[in-house]
Amino acid sequence: MNISGLSLKGRVALVTGSSRGIGRAAIRRLAELGADVVVNYRSNEKAAQEVVREAEEFGVRALALKADVSRLSEAERLVRETIEELGRLDILVCNAGVWEGAPVEEMTEELWDNVLGINLKGTWTVCRSSAAQMKRQGYGRIVIISSTAGQRGEANVSNYAASKGGQIAFTKSLATELAPYGINVNAVAPGWVETDMCEDVFEDAEYRRNIEETIPLGRIASADDIALPIVFLCTDWARHITGEILNVNGGSVLCG
Repeated sequence: MNISGLSLKGRVALVTGSSRGIGRAAIRRLAELGADVVVNYRSNEKAAQEVVREAEEFGVRALALKADVSRLSEAERLVRETIEELGRLDILVCNAGVWEGAPVEEMTEELWDNVLGINLKGTWTVCRSSAAQMKRQGYGRIVIISSTAGQRGEANVSNYAASKGGQIAFTKSLATELAPYGINVNAVAPGWVETDMCEDVFEDAEYRRNIEETIPLGRIASADDIALPIVFLCTDWARHITGEILNVNGGSVLCG
């Protein structure tokens, strides 16, 4: 297969939570390969419109749509408006997420529900809303952004780890369910990433150095380090990959 297998021209991609961080980087790379893109955001319209402008520089169609994917009705509207505006939906990247926790005996029901609602339920809502369209097309690529926390656990953020472990199980289940319809479902599991979600942690220089020492490649990932594997899974070069959990963590967590 030649380099044309990387082209996404004519495809439409929706990335949830894409006004910043990994989602923003994924939008740029999808647009670079020719996909028309939808930037989903929950509150920061200004940032979302900036991402739209960045995507349009690649000559593709781009729009920003506000939706809280933890609510099924909003996820359904998000997908419906994507199809109405751009005609189809080929690629779904489930990236919307939050990282908030507490020791288990101090964790409130509200904190538990918020993290599970956005990270895990928000993955289900958009996949549920997209499946029928992808089945009609006989084609689809779904990439779910999980985490190493879902593979090994993480102290004091058991809610976050549970949501990410749930995404991994959901990925494997959905992959087998949707494969007969030409829909591939995979997950990417990042380790530490240089995004605003983690900026408070990285302000402690000593703690940052300790983190870097646990990463065999010796550095914390950039958002683009995660976006590139995400987009690979959306191309024809990954056409025979489904149900896979792709670890992108610099070697810090080695698991099958």
